[in-house]
Amino acid sequence: MYIRYTLVFRKLEECYDQMVHPQKRRLIRHMLDGTIGRILEMKQELFSLELLEYSYFDDLLTDMKLTPADVELPIPRYFLSENAKVLKEREKLLGSILAQMEAQNDTKPEEEVTMTTEEAIQLIQVHERARQGQLRARFMKDIKLQAERDKQSELRGHPKLDKTMAATIIQKMWRGFSQRRAVEAMRAEELVFLGMALPVVKSQRHTAAYLARKTEEKRHGTQEQYEKEYIEALDTVKQRLEETEGPDVKEQMQDQIRQWFIETRDATGKFPDYPDEEEGGSEAIFKKREELKADDNEEGKGKKGKGKKGKDKKEKGKKGKKGKKGKKGDEEEESGFVLAPSNFVPTLNDSSLNYASTWQDRDESVNLLQKHDVELIKDAKRVEIEAEIRKQVDELMREELKNLKLAIEKDKGKGKKGKKGKKGKKGKKGKKGKKGKKEKDLTPDRSIEDLYTELVREGIIVKCPKTRLSEYVGEYSFLATTLRRSGIEPMPSVYDVKRLVTEHCILPMGSQAVHEKAPHIPSLMITGPRGVGKKMLLQAVCTEVGANLFDLTPANIADRYPGKAGLNMLLHMVFKVQAAIHFSNTMTVTSEPKMWAVDATLTNSRFSLQI
Repeated sequence: MYIRYTLVFRKLEECYDQMVHPQKRRLIRHMLDGTIGRILEMKQELFSLELLEYSYFDDLLTDMKLTPADVELPIPRYFLSENAKVLKEREKLLGSILAQMEAQNDTKPEEEVTMTTEEAIQLIQVHERARQGQLRARFMKDIKLQAERDKQSELRGHPKLDKTMAATIIQKMWRGFSQRRAVEAMRAEELVFLGMALPVVKSQRHTAAYLARKTEEKRHGTQEQYEKEYIEALDTVKQRLEETEGPDVKEQMQDQIRQWFIETRDATGKFPDYPDEEEGGSEAIFKKREELKADDNEEGKGKKGKGKKGKDKKEKGKKGKKGKKGKKGDEEEESGFVLAPSNFVPTLNDSSLNYASTWQDRDESVNLLQKHDVELIKDAKRVEIEAEIRKQVDELMREELKNLKLAIEKDKGKGKKGKKGKKGKKGKKGKKGKKGKKEKDLTPDRSIEDLYTELVREGIIVKCPKTRLSEYVGEYSFLATTLRRSGIEPMPSVYDVKRLVTEHCILPMGSQAVHEKAPHIPSLMITGPRGVGKKMLLQAVCTEVGANLFDLTPANIADRYPGKAGLNMLLHMVFKVQAAIHFSNTMTVTSEPKMWAVDATLTNSRFSLQI
């Protein structure tokens, strides 16, 4: 099941990245978030079943005829694409602060080195003697080489070479070179023919990979254009519906409510009390009426089925006695590992029902450009407009009901003063929660930009090198299941480490919808000797989710914020900036010397790493 969810995830991610229809993309995004969350839940179930962080399924891949590349967890591209503007602005701000720091360091006057006259003379003499020694050594070397050349020329005599011999030597060298080049071309052509090498392409613009990349970029541009048109259409369609259908809806609601006034007065002899906004207003009235109608229909059906039920009860009573004996045995057989209730299966079911009711039988042959569907926008906006109009109608009808009651009291002609109407029900005051101690703001007069700049200048906020997780190269463990069956616990490969980092760090941090419902991973520890790529994994996680990097290693913060007060101020500034940053994913790095371990904690989209 875990593998099948992974296959579905890969297909949905590709669809969401390349689809241009804005309304379909929203449905796929909803389903994609649900699939990611379900994969994380299945991973948690595997951990609770096997009590191991790493899961090996090379035997299942063989049975399903899949390769490790087919089940590799992709990092959704919308993690970065949908926040590209925010990330560019943040990178620009960080770059400008670092550039100012470099400019200030360059403008600092260099300290003058004082030197006495005797020291200067001695330094000049040393350099002059060294220069003369180098010249003397070079001169002696040239003399020695010239003597050797003269000796060799005397032994060989003068060279005797005519034009014919020179031409023959040139021809020999050229023929050898041309034949070697022809053989290399034939060998390359044979390798291409056998499928052991790729054909050499002179121009990359005509390759399939280049054309596919250009098509993807074109679709991304089309997505942005259609998204803008869709957002504009939401406002224009709503405004048009308010002008055309709004008055009719308002009048219809008023007629229905007036009819309810009359029916209630005829039944009880007085006008009803109008429901408050907290109770739902007029919407609560119609809900009650629909429930009463449904109950009446059920009662009518129940009377018809009474005779049949009496006969069935006797048969069920006989069968029930026999069935009770077998229940205990069935419960014992069914006991075993049971999946925990899922937070994402309802999301997937809702998405599936939405697709079946909206898109499955919809004719899209006319919409070749795949732009937004106006009719779907109208259906959604009608609900919003109806809710807004209902509030306005409720206010008007409350006043009208109040006036009707006053008019009836006046028409009674009693000399006595009319009874004062009942006071409206006072809403119950909610219990005041116990006020927790608010953290004291140590920097009330400083802006977030000022705090951000200070953290950058002090080296707390670090510019993270752009590193993709795909650059952390490693192969899949193909014999893990075989070793485990032999009683040997296999060592996790680099591929397994990458997959675990993706599941525990990248996927929960990249999507807010997934992070809110996914299983919470309190800590992640990556151990290994120096140089295996622990910091590279940190940089890859920052790059893939666009996270800020806060370096709180002891070596970095030493002597910058001394004392307990300084440490409290530093933590206050870090948490305040983290809470205010628009793209809230943050990576906090802490370090302990002489300890080659990485402790990663994911809390509220903050990821702290201990090396």
